Amino acid sequence: MASFLLASVLAFLLLSAPAHCKDEKDSVLKGLNSYRQSQNLPVLAKVDRASCLANEIADELEDVPCENVRQYYPTASGIQKFPNFEKHVDKCGININSTSDGVILPACVAKLEPTVLLSNFTHNNPYASYLNNSLYTGVGLGSEDDWMVLVLTTNTPTGSFSSASASLLSSSPAFLFAFIPTLLPLLMMHAR
Repeated sequence: MASFLLASVLAFLLLSAPAHCKDEKDSVLKGLNSYRQSQNLPVLAKVDRASCLANEIADELEDVPCENVRQYYPTASGIQKFPNFEKHVDKCGININSTSDGVILPACVAKLEPTVLLSNFTHNNPYASYLNNSLYTGVGLGSEDDWMVLVLTTNTPTGSFSSASASLLSSSPAFLFAFIPTLLPLLMMHAR
């Protein structure tokens, strides 16, 4: 309860002023990092390729009604599907053959109302479990209309997005973004 109140107060203070898109993303990042610090977790650093991917996905979701947000939630199997995913990773310079650590967290909140948005990321299952995980050290943010997309990265070779060989796992048009435990079944499924 105390962390919810802290997150709410931080969201109000950091996000209450109207902001432009870049300021809006910076405010969300500040709120998320304040939340993570309150949980004794490292702050999330901006990762350019993850930001590019988050922006591309947010642009793609722009006209999708908010009530469809659940279809983009991470699943227990680690599989998520986004339209035109392969095109987006190509545009962002991400090689889609090696990155298996990471997760995409889209939220849809009317007018990106700051307190509700931050609450969605920090107190909504399944999102809170990712934001409360110290494995994630980097982030990319993208927004369009009512959609805010976070792409969380790790500092591992398979999740940092920092080198030209870093990538997301998928060679099909549907988005298959998986964690290491789901890598083998996904590769076997793709080979069929």
